[in-house]
Amino acid sequence: MNVTVKSTSRARKKAAPGVPDPARAGVGAEPELVQLLTPEGERVEHPEFPLTVTPEELRSLYRDLVLVRRFDAEATSLQRQGELGLWASLLGQEAAQVGSGRAMRAGDYAFPTYREHGVAWCRDVDPLNLLGMFRGVNNGGWDPNEKNFHLYTIVIGAQTLHATGYAMGIAKDGADDAVIAYFGDGASSQGDVNEAFTFASVYNSPVVFFCQNNQWAISEPTAVQTRIPLYRRASGFGFPGVRVDGNDVLAVLAVTRWALDHARTGQGPVLVEAFTYRMGAHTTSDDPTRYRQSEETESWKAKDPILRLKAHLEKEGLADEAFFAAVEAESETLGLRVREGVRSMPDPDPTLIFDHVYSEPHPLVDEERAEYEAYAASFEGGEHH
Repeated sequence: MNVTVKSTSRARKKAAPGVPDPARAGVGAEPELVQLLTPEGERVEHPEFPLTVTPEELRSLYRDLVLVRRFDAEATSLQRQGELGLWASLLGQEAAQVGSGRAMRAGDYAFPTYREHGVAWCRDVDPLNLLGMFRGVNNGGWDPNEKNFHLYTIVIGAQTLHATGYAMGIAKDGADDAVIAYFGDGASSQGDVNEAFTFASVYNSPVVFFCQNNQWAISEPTAVQTRIPLYRRASGFGFPGVRVDGNDVLAVLAVTRWALDHARTGQGPVLVEAFTYRMGAHTTSDDPTRYRQSEETESWKAKDPILRLKAHLEKEGLADEAFFAAVEAESETLGLRVREGVRSMPDPDPTLIFDHVYSEPHPLVDEERAEYEAYAASFEGGEHH
């Protein structure tokens, strides 16, 4: 099944299950996608992806979006000040991450790349743990089994195989849970991702492949990655694909909730393509002005996920200025905590890297530790460098 809808409230035409619509095949054409909240903040409905949310839930989603963007911006500033070695910003992708993160149940398990800071927030991972890794003082800092949120994966696409294997395992255990694997449009070209699709399909694994198509694989546009919309690749592997407006937190919530339920009830994997945009650089070592036009970025600003939800809250009278001011004040507090927390992180003892290579002492590791300690002691003062 390939599911697409018009991004307006007029009548929607759905392609027959499993049959691509040639009129929609053009990669460069205006995309058809599931949308529940227009860029102007107007609520629209979709028969296959109904969503009922309370005013309190809408306000909570808005708070998530604002706070996630704030600590992401703080991290970018800290890297520019030399406090972090690198940072991969999620600017513009907050709705894709918060919507999918809030769709998960407590027992569901997420496998991220290195940019899923919003999903980490939804899984109660402290932002300082994320930043500690980019500062080089820890290797993640959180317990994946406590948070049901795996450690960040730097190798492009590798986490999709990890997620599929985990999903195969929980299926054998008979658990009523699902797995979600995050990756980008560029990673969709990796062999690991396509192998994961094959295994997940053949074993009917309860896994949702969540692709954040932010239009750019570092400096290469999606058009050079694929000849068809990414979500349609699922049909070649024998499972459904859905394209959703990745800047619409409500549509992402509804589609991901449906996909996870589809997977957990024994119906197999789903590919969700969240059609969004990377507003900033690929990482802080990248200069996007070298390969994309400013007009493109400006056009996406009108689709900003935070502004559209704020517009909806204001139009419907679901939040007042006091609420928005309170969220802004909370974001300032979070920014200060992140800034002070990063700067006060102690440097780790370099010999800690030898401690958990194996679960028990190992003579080769002991020998390497002794060699390093002797090398470090050879410097003046005997301090580690």
